[in-house]
Amino acid sequence: MANGQWYPPEWPDRIRALAEGRLTPVVPKRAATVMLLRDTDAGPAVHMLRRRASMAFAGGAYAYPGGGVDPRDEHRIRWAGPTRAWWARRLGVDEAAAQAVVCAAVRETYEEAGVLLAGPTDDSVVGDTTGEGWEADRAALVARDLSFAEFLDRRGLALRSDLLGAWTRWITPEFEPRRYDTWFFVAALPQGQRTRNASTEADRTVWIRPADAAASYDKGELLMMPPTIATLRQLTPYDSAAHALAAAPDRDLTAVLAQARLDDGEIVLSWPGHDEFTKHIPAGGAPA
Repeated sequence: MANGQWYPPEWPDRIRALAEGRLTPVVPKRAATVMLLRDTDAGPAVHMLRRRASMAFAGGAYAYPGGGVDPRDEHRIRWAGPTRAWWARRLGVDEAAAQAVVCAAVRETYEEAGVLLAGPTDDSVVGDTTGEGWEADRAALVARDLSFAEFLDRRGLALRSDLLGAWTRWITPEFEPRRYDTWFFVAALPQGQRTRNASTEADRTVWIRPADAAASYDKGELLMMPPTIATLRQLTPYDSAAHALAAAPDRDLTAVLAQARLDDGEIVLSWPGHDEFTKHIPAGGAPA
């Protein structure tokens, strides 16, 4: 039985074009995504959304809240937790880029899930973020009518970078027309807040145990991109959100980038360190 690995039908042609020098890779855009966890009696569950089938990138696939960096994510904001310099070292970028990536993680989680990792003081978090005022601000953020810095300032809030743990980093393959350099973070659902399907890009959201999501992927019931199922498998050993967060500082953030080569006309597609995603694609054939 086939699993739920996302595999666009146009990839073989694009891989061959890249190998033959007929395709120039686009520069990946920096992005962030958050694996939001909450504890249950059966262990931690992760919040996932299903991308609408009409989406140009990974339509129908299950993913986490996230998205690209907004240039305004570099604007100065109230900041709590590890310093920008600490995050720059952790993420392997300069301080401005580090703030932008962390800011994107928090902003996108609020835009797509209605969960806000920010508080009025350096050691507090906002409670209920529902209501007309909050929704108006969230909609303005999505429309880019309001920057996240302006939003935090208007609300008198500090971004709580200490509530995030950097988990892994994946870069979209060079043969993809839409490319992202994405940092994956882990975070716990703040007390008093609740998720909702606030994204126009998703048609379903679910809280699910990582092991259950992985099992559904293995059965071909849930469609996922390689980094999504890889991170789900990595989360399965942890018995609480706190334990997963505690493990984050020791995680290797070396970027994972797919490699493709032509071998006697056959395409061999692989992701270093993740053998389960390797595909052998015969000339003119389907992946095996």
